[in-house]
Amino acid sequence: MAKKRKELTVEQLENLTRGHGKKYVSLDEGAALYSIGKNTFRQMAKDAKATYKINRRVLVNIQKFDEFMEAFQEEFD
Repeated sequence: MAKKRKELTVEQLENLTRGHGKKYVSLDEGAALYSIGKNTFRQMAKDAKATYKINRRVLVNIQKFDEFMEAFQEEFD
């Protein structure tokens, strides 16, 4: 039986990723980090060409994902 991974809170994820301690996140972690749905995060990461598939696991490069997100930044009045 597979070993269960330790769940991280959003605050812990932000500390890990913003402090450059973690370059790649799973789909679940990324969806929680950006407060969007898992399928939406998966599609956006794919559009950003930030996904890496290792066996059955998908990892997302958050640096590439952030750059992709910045391209869609809008200014609000």
